[in-house]
Amino acid sequence: MKEKRGEVDFGLSEKMRSRSKRAQVTIFVIIALVVVALAVLVYMFYPKIKAMFGFETENPYSFIQTCLEEDLKQSVETLSLRGGSIRPEHYIVYNSDNIEYLCYTNEYYKTCVMQQPMLKNHIEQEIQTEIKGKVAECFIELENKYKGNYEVVLKKGGTSVELLPKRVVVSFNHTLTLTKGESNKYDKFKVVLDNNLYELTSIANSILNWEARYGDAETTTYMEYYRDLKVEKKTQIEGSTIYILTDRNTGYKFQFATRSIAWPPGYG
Repeated sequence: MKEKRGEVDFGLSEKMRSRSKRAQVTIFVIIALVVVALAVLVYMFYPKIKAMFGFETENPYSFIQTCLEEDLKQSVETLSLRGGSIRPEHYIVYNSDNIEYLCYTNEYYKTCVMQQPMLKNHIEQEIQTEIKGKVAECFIELENKYKGNYEVVLKKGGTSVELLPKRVVVSFNHTLTLTKGESNKYDKFKVVLDNNLYELTSIANSILNWEARYGDAETTTYMEYYRDLKVEKKTQIEGSTIYILTDRNTGYKFQFATRSIAWPPGYG
């Protein structure tokens, strides 16, 4: 009889363990279903939850950077292919690009005269003018982004563009104040674009000084000194020269035109 009781007890124990395991599995399945259901609800109603609790995934600084970055990039690329101006007035057409003369003379045998002696400042002003409309648009969008959840006060100031080593920086003297119970102030807005236009225009200025003084520039010297730089010099039949500066690592480019010590047709 003792052995039978032992066998019965063992069988009951196994059944209890089996039921316990099934119960645990059932609980895990229920928990998993609840987690999935909560994830679906959060996904569906996240915008309303965000508005209810008044938090944003993107702060004002990130919003302005994202809003303006592509237009800034496009402006820099355009003027880099056109000699530093968005819409050149005095230019030569080369490979479908209107490339501005940065040093020019219409006479023969004479060295050229600088057309943009303050090239860096000129480029900064060109960028600022080109993105002016987009800047206004982005700050209007920024105001609208927070209206409804906050009391919004935007004080607008000036805009400045700087070519700096390895980057282009646009700064805004704007102040945004968001109030909901307490006030948060945002100022010193900046948009930063990674680009070495500063370095390329510095090299362009050096070449232009040689053109203005001697009527020509030796390009191999620059490539020997700047190992990552490619300098192309395209002489045109009527006496103009197209210079194309390219960063071998990034592909960033700056090209411009000169006309200095040109020779009459048929000379020699």
